[in-house]
Amino acid sequence: MSNTENLIDKEAIDKLKSLVDDIMICLFCTNVTTNDGASCCPMTAIKVCDQGNIWFFSEKNSDKNKAIATDKKVRLFFSHPGKNSYLVVNGVAEITFDKVIIEELWTPAAKIWFAEGKDDPTISVIKVRPTTAYYWDIDGNSMINFLKMVASVVTGDNLITGKEGTLTI
Repeated sequence: MSNTENLIDKEAIDKLKSLVDDIMICLFCTNVTTNDGASCCPMTAIKVCDQGNIWFFSEKNSDKNKAIATDKKVRLFFSHPGKNSYLVVNGVAEITFDKVIIEELWTPAAKIWFAEGKDDPTISVIKVRPTTAYYWDIDGNSMINFLKMVASVVTGDNLITGKEGTLTI
C-alpha cells in the first residue's frame, strides 16, 4: 500500500486535525500499562488546537478522570473504516475546570451530557498532549478499495494506495 509520510510540527498538527475532525470518536484508554481494555471507553474529541492538543469533555467524578489523576498516560484509538482512516495517539492527559476553556470548547451537543450547560458543576475538560502518533490513511472508499484488492489478486500488483507515518508534534 503505502507511502510512508512522517510529518512534523505544523504538517503533523494539520494531519492530526484533519483525521480527528473526520473521525471524532475514539476509544480513550487509561491505565495503558495494564492493556486490559476495561479502561477504554468511546469519547468524542471536541477539538485539536493549534498546539496539537486534543480536547474532550468529561464528567469530573468519572472513572476516566479518576484514572487520569492516578496515571496521566493515555492512548487514543481513532478508526473510520468507511474512509479507511486510522490513528493511534499516545499522550499525556491533564484535567481542567477552567471556565474560559469550557466556554471556548462548548458545543450544543455537549448539553446531552451536561444538562445545566456550560455552568454544569460536573463538567471538566481533558486535554491530551500527544507524545507519539501514527496514522494510516488509505486513498479511496471501501468499495473502491475492495475492487482494487480483487484486481490486485488478479494482476499480482498492489493497487491500493495511501499514506502512513508518524506525527511528531
